[in-house]
Amino acid sequence: EVLGLLKDAMTGKLPESKCFLIDGYPRQLDQGKRFEAEIAPCNTVLYFDVSDKTMTSRLMERGKSSGRVDDNEETIKKRLTTFHNETKPVIDYYQEQGKVKQISAETGIDEVFVEVKSFMDSK
Repeated sequence: EVLGLLKDAMTGKLPESKCFLIDGYPRQLDQGKRFEAEIAPCNTVLYFDVSDKTMTSRLMERGKSSGRVDDNEETIKKRLTTFHNETKPVIDYYQEQGKVKQISAETGIDEVFVEVKSFMDSK
């Protein structure tokens, strides 16, 4: 189970870590609530704000060289619908608690990296 794997990985790194960045988790609100109940409270959620149009364009471009069969327009639309229906409520939940750091991902990779690094260094 993902939660157990996260707990084991985090527990093993506690002495040398000041924070943890967990990419793509939780994807559903119940996962976030379980994480907080069983592992630790969430301090901050990084939310990369990007339009569906930009995300689709980037994934289609990635598909040209990734070899991933799911980088096609039909599957991307389904993944974006899943995000809006299942994952966006997670962002909204943590936003209500003042725990969301929103980063515009409409800019280039280097600009996003600088903003994320600055934020992580402040922790």
